[in-house]
Amino acid sequence: MPKQKTHRGAAKRFKITKSGKIKRAQAYKSHILTKKPTKRTRNLRKAALVAKGEVKTIKKLIPYK
Repeated sequence: MPKQKTHRGAAKRFKITKSGKIKRAQAYKSHILTKKPTKRTRNLRKAALVAKGEVKTIKKLIPYK
């Protein structure tokens, strides 16, 4: 059977933790930041975990990570 190809877009967006969970960056941090409170933009810097329902799909996209 041929090797699977890694989805390069997904590989750049997601990291897998030691325990097998998938980390992602938070949305709403790229532009129009002036109207958002500083506290909110500061909290958006922190990584978040992918929802349980999406984990299986993302693991298929990044099989060798």
